[in-house]
Amino acid sequence: MSGPLLEVVGLEKRYGARIGCTEVSFDLYPGEVLGIVGESGSGKSTLLGCLAGHLSADAGHILYKGRDTRAMAEPERRVLARTEWAFVHQNPRDGLRMGVSAGGNVGERLMAVGARHYGDIRATASDWLGRVEIDAGRIDDRPRAFSGGMQQRLQIARNLVTGPRLVMMDEPTGGLDVSVQARLLDLLRALVREMGLAVIIVTHDLAVARLLADRLMVMKDGRVIEAGLTDQVLDDPQAAYTQLLVSSVLQV
Repeated sequence: MSGPLLEVVGLEKRYGARIGCTEVSFDLYPGEVLGIVGESGSGKSTLLGCLAGHLSADAGHILYKGRDTRAMAEPERRVLARTEWAFVHQNPRDGLRMGVSAGGNVGERLMAVGARHYGDIRATASDWLGRVEIDAGRIDDRPRAFSGGMQQRLQIARNLVTGPRLVMMDEPTGGLDVSVQARLLDLLRALVREMGLAVIIVTHDLAVARLLADRLMVMKDGRVIEAGLTDQVLDDPQAAYTQLLVSSVLQV
């Protein structure tokens, strides 16, 4: 497609008198990674929740391939969420079924889009475990036997196995030590390039944003206060808040 995959226009979410996010507008194209950064409470997770349909926005439009997802019936949105969209949680336990084997976690997503042949499902699951650097010999192990980094890679395999177009990630490297983060970021960069994914990543870590994102939106008090190419925003920030964020004066 030549136009944007996702168009967000004037999105707003309020919690009573408090603003969750407001006047948020942007476009996202296939193969592009958009990073959303800001300190805790800036509205970035509220925005992601609205985009994913986990929260109900109060105003604005979320156009996916030209159709407003806010106007879709719930069953249609659920189909989108398990086929063309994927959501990677900060805590992999929120995105995995801990009592189901690694292969079963990946296989469930395949079955949700109509796969029925056990041998094919298992072969595809085994292939994806390898792609996210999990030994295929652990296909029958349960996620609780895995390290945090392995659980996160398994959650990524579960989400990407069906070839989604749009991937939303909420602090995907949060809670992982630096060496594990680095491997996960390398993996994500390779998969984004290989699959041509459109990605929205919420992170408080500017180093993660620099490595993964093509463009950045900086949020404060529910509003986008600066946006642009990642290097441009981080190397020559215009807003005073962004300058503080980049110089690590603010605790994010």
